[in-house]
Amino acid sequence: MNRKPLIAAGTLMGIGMGGFLDGILFHQILQLHSMLSANLSQNILVNVKISMFWDGLFHAFTWITTAISIKLLWNAARNPEVPWSGLTFWGSLFLGFGIFNLVEGVINHHIIGIHHVVERMGLSLFDYLFLGSGVLFILIGWISIGNGKKI
Repeated sequence: MNRKPLIAAGTLMGIGMGGFLDGILFHQILQLHSMLSANLSQNILVNVKISMFWDGLFHAFTWITTAISIKLLWNAARNPEVPWSGLTFWGSLFLGFGIFNLVEGVINHHIIGIHHVVERMGLSLFDYLFLGSGVLFILIGWISIGNGKKI
């Protein structure tokens, strides 16, 4: 039995869903930041429009990632060699969500600094909590995937 197709589908879906949650919650609903808010004042309409374009590209990435993950999940479902395990799948989702938070946080918040979790605060505790959530979700996912193997 080969769990890798299920893990790959779940992990990629977790990355896409993590991106969607970030974009919908932090960018749109709470409006804490946008993709370029550290570089462009959001008090100027032209800058808001530029940021909205880059947020759109970000959402296109998350949509494509999620769409590919659905195809991978479909393929896994049709493969009789793939054992179905909710623990493995949910663990993979958490793993992907954590990878998204960790990679996006390190690159966008810390290395290139194009935005921060709470833009008006700049680099703050919230950026480190975002990274911590990524590590926590990766650990939860990794443990769940390991426990799913035992079932």
